Amino acid sequence: MVNRGFCSLRVLGLLLFLSLFSTCARPQSADDVHISPSAAGERTIAGLESGGRPLRVGVDVVLVPVTVTDSMNRPVLGLEKQDFSLFEDDQPQDIRYLWTEDAPISVGILLDLSRSMSNKIDDARAALGEFFKDANPEDDYFVITFADRPEVLADTTQSAGSIQAKLASAAPAGHTALLDAIYLGITKLRSARYSRRALVIISDGGDNHSRYRKPDIRRLVQEADVQIYAMGIFDSVFKTPEEWAGKRLLTEITEATGGRTLTLDKPRQLPQLAAAVSLELRNQYVLGFRPAHAASDHRWRRIKVRTTAARGDAPLQVRSKKGYLGPEARE
Repeated sequence: MVNRGFCSLRVLGLLLFLSLFSTCARPQSADDVHISPSAAGERTIAGLESGGRPLRVGVDVVLVPVTVTDSMNRPVLGLEKQDFSLFEDDQPQDIRYLWTEDAPISVGILLDLSRSMSNKIDDARAALGEFFKDANPEDDYFVITFADRPEVLADTTQSAGSIQAKLASAAPAGHTALLDAIYLGITKLRSARYSRRALVIISDGGDNHSRYRKPDIRRLVQEADVQIYAMGIFDSVFKTPEEWAGKRLLTEITEATGGRTLTLDKPRQLPQLAAAVSLELRNQYVLGFRPAHAASDHRWRRIKVRTTAARGDAPLQVRSKKGYLGPEARE
């Protein structure tokens, strides 16, 4: 009887301790944080943490990564929840959660190895080195190269040094299957480790060899909840119609996801640009809101994020994804 009573007291004490710890470790938000309606069921958002523990999430709150920059295109941090306004289909939404931290991210690098990259490949190799230099050591990443078709060059298990070694023997040749590479990158990110996911494209032209078409990929990136950035190396004189259309193609895809396309005409600037993209990816806000609607109609819903904050006399620039697809109705 004594031993049984002692064990009961120990169990009761343990339950009290766990209850107190759970109360202290709750995120500072109006409600529990939940994942975008495109997901189903409850799961943990890896990469979004509060007090050192992953946040438990459901399905009724949309998470929106937001980048804020000043007039010099530098990331702006230190803003509070009240500094933002968020609209869905022009209707104001209550921002229930704001998170900002250099948490790990799952990122895929898509590197153009088509023939036109022959005189730019050394700068592209250097750019990859700069991108990974500022990365979080816990980042989950992969590298896909593409010419006539996309191929996985490396996954997280391989170091940046081993990736550089593989690229050292890579010889640019063939056409540009850019859209196919984006499709493969999005597919791999579906099984990524973290909920924050991005693709970074390094290319010098448009697509001329993909099986997938632009409308297919536009729809895919809208559903994927992946930010896409592109570094475009465009010559002052375009050699083909695809190169002429390359900047517009990349811009349409990246801006739909809350990312952007950065262009340059001097390949030697590529490493500096890659470092800037890496820094921006790791200095973002995540806003969470619960949509006012309850319908599960799988409809595209437009999102707009604004800020009233400023740095000096110039207004701040805000970028976020353009919208999301509502959940499909379940039987």
